Amino acid sequence: MKSMKKGLFILLLVLIAALVGCSSDDNNNDGDNNGSDNNTAGEPQEGGVLKIALDAQPPNMDVPSTPATASRDTGRLIFESLVTTDADYKAVPMLAEEIDISDDSKVYTFKLREGVKFHNGKEMTSEDVVASMERWLEKSTITGTIFNGATWEAQDDYTVVLTLEESSSLTLDTIASAKMASAIMPKEVVESAPAEGVDEYIGTGPYKFVEWKQDQYILFERFDDYQAVEEEASGLSGKKVAYFDEIYFYIVPDTSTRLAGLQTGEYDFAFGMPYDSYDQLLSNDDLDTILTPSANEFIHFNKNHGITEDVNIRKAINAALDNEEIMMAAFPNTDFYWLDSGYMDVNMTNWASEAGSEHYNLADLDLAKEYLKEAGYNNEELRIMVTRDYDHHYNAGVVVHEQLKNAGINAVLDVYDWPTFNDKMQSKLEDWDIFVVSSSTVSTPPQLLALSPTFAGGLDDEKSQDLMKQIETAPTLEEAQALWDELQGYSWEETMPIVNIGGYNNLFGLRANVEGVTAYTGPVFWNAYFTD
Repeated sequence: MKSMKKGLFILLLVLIAALVGCSSDDNNNDGDNNGSDNNTAGEPQEGGVLKIALDAQPPNMDVPSTPATASRDTGRLIFESLVTTDADYKAVPMLAEEIDISDDSKVYTFKLREGVKFHNGKEMTSEDVVASMERWLEKSTITGTIFNGATWEAQDDYTVVLTLEESSSLTLDTIASAKMASAIMPKEVVESAPAEGVDEYIGTGPYKFVEWKQDQYILFERFDDYQAVEEEASGLSGKKVAYFDEIYFYIVPDTSTRLAGLQTGEYDFAFGMPYDSYDQLLSNDDLDTILTPSANEFIHFNKNHGITEDVNIRKAINAALDNEEIMMAAFPNTDFYWLDSGYMDVNMTNWASEAGSEHYNLADLDLAKEYLKEAGYNNEELRIMVTRDYDHHYNAGVVVHEQLKNAGINAVLDVYDWPTFNDKMQSKLEDWDIFVVSSSTVSTPPQLLALSPTFAGGLDDEKSQDLMKQIETAPTLEEAQALWDELQGYSWEETMPIVNIGGYNNLFGLRANVEGVTAYTGPVFWNAYFTD
């Protein structure tokens, strides 16, 4: 029997640590702070109201059911999971005190921390965990086949047992994912949730939900009964302190308004700063910036409806693309982006792959037209779905639209707000053919929503799914890496489910008196505070 205990992170399962390990070095994240604390001067002070300008309204904060970045970045204040990830993307305990893993790696026994309170005052017990984890398996699309046939059982009030049909070295990494997180909620909230999603946002996190005025703001306040752990903060793990009395996320989709509000002090922190304002922000002594690796900018194809069901149409679109031109339009400085054909974030060095790179960044209109001819293309309309709520997605989409028209494709640009975009992406496949959006960093390939057959017009391809299954069950990192190379190469060569345009850094702005903000798959606001 193997055991993982809080406070003894060195006892992490060796194979799991190897599979998710990544380098902290990155030659692409030039700029101020590079994802670490914005600075360390001054002693932490409790009090004050943090005012944040958020660049898009979340579709909801039911984090297990949505991949939306805005939901992740707001919901993490409320919700916690059995395990989470540290700064090296390793799975470590959070709401679990201890994890015992059977010798065959099919049975995981989670000993829960006692005395952890939900925001409604109820103590968290195993029945809440079982209900939450069963719902996560139902709602989340990042779980792959790891949990097929899995069962969750409450052994006693503070012990939960997960039993798998097949062993997987990626089990804890998947449970720890920040994307579509395995949030623990009260059993009664889970059981009363309508089909469209949880509408009571009650968790165990350092801040609790107070109010959501649509299109205006989301308000959180300190949870005075929060039970913090004592381990040093790292990534999303360790000690969390709610220094602010309240945190407002103001919904501010207009970029210039966010920038102006940050400069005047109306906002203390702002998402999605315009990249052309970088030098201006750096020269202002009242402001700081955080520039940190963020995501890959993807083109997603509708593989289940319309003309992009035909792989030759997908290959024609890819052949027509000048990726450098697209990325320069979205991020007007080479400090902010890089070209890379790999589907996984380039910083996840265990999974970086050049397989299929010969099909990347072709900018070959003649080849595009050959694929169109092979597809029997007859000037059918190609609908490109974009959102104005994220400037870089929109700007990338505009250039994609222009390039496809130059290739002889009857492309049209459909622009929506972010909640509408999310709704159409998943549930209205008849309304779009491709969309341009990013995929934030994940720890392992099976967590890539872009390759899930159930996500947004996903590809139902037997070989792809078989290779992903083999990655999930590979006994060694080397075998898993070889399988990932094979899958990525096969995808570029044969199925073209997505196109990685390139990777990019996020630019956040904040007032100089805000200390302790970290950026780890999005900004983290616990342990942050005002200096005056």
